[in-house]
Amino acid sequence: MRKTVKKKSVSVPPSELVGYRLSSHEKVCAERMKTLFNAIDELKKEVKDLRTDMNKGKGAVNVLIFLAGIVTALVGFFKYNG
Repeated sequence: MRKTVKKKSVSVPPSELVGYRLSSHEKVCAERMKTLFNAIDELKKEVKDLRTDMNKGKGAVNVLIFLAGIVTALVGFFKYNG
């Protein structure tokens, strides 16, 4: 014959369970927010670097156009048969 053992149930008020679930959820959300903020900061740095590179490229193109204009003017001056 089997003996029946009554299980002791630990009664925790539902309000405490909800509080525990909320606190663990807040921890998860805080970690996600920290990750998002770090990612946003990295993106801002990359955008700044890209803008710097673009400005350097624009300057280089302007210098090349200026030099090409001078070379064209000199070639035109010496080739002019007028």
